[in-house]
Amino acid sequence: MKGRLVTALLIGLLAVVQAQLWLGRGSVGDVAQMQQKLDEQKARNAAAQQANEQLAAEVRDLQEGLEIVEEKARAELGMVRPNEVLVQIAK
Repeated sequence: MKGRLVTALLIGLLAVVQAQLWLGRGSVGDVAQMQQKLDEQKARNAAAQQANEQLAAEVRDLQEGLEIVEEKARAELGMVRPNEVLVQIAK
């Protein structure tokens, strides 16, 4: 009698553990979904890291010399030196 009770209790606990594994929080489906979210976040982090590195390189260039400042002024603002003529060709 006692042996059957212990066996039934162990089978019941095993069923609860299996139900948690397949259906509950931390289940196989949840882990797969979390892995997908993690992969997406890693991709966004990598893109943000690359953008940060580009901005850091641009800041270093601006701090180190005036050539990049002149280049940006010409390209983005259309600035020219004295006695210089700006010619734009329409495409």
